[in-house]
Amino acid sequence: MDLQDFLLRARVLKLYRQALRTAGRAPRDSRAELKQLIRQEMESNRDCKDKQKIRFLLSEGTEMLKGLSEMLGMQGHC
Repeated sequence: MDLQDFLLRARVLKLYRQALRTAGRAPRDSRAELKQLIRQEMESNRDCKDKQKIRFLLSEGTEMLKGLSEMLGMQGHC
């Protein structure tokens, strides 16, 4: 694993942790389902080796997380 791989992996793990924390702010009855969806999405791309695709998935995931966080903020679940 070279430095670039290490840095990409760190970004993926950071996004995963942020997503789980954000899911923890969701209403109690939907938290488990949301966390399961996040995990499934990460698992479905676990074996991806294409760095360009990983970067794309990171930016897509970051945007989705931003939208979820804003939605939860508007609902008052901070």
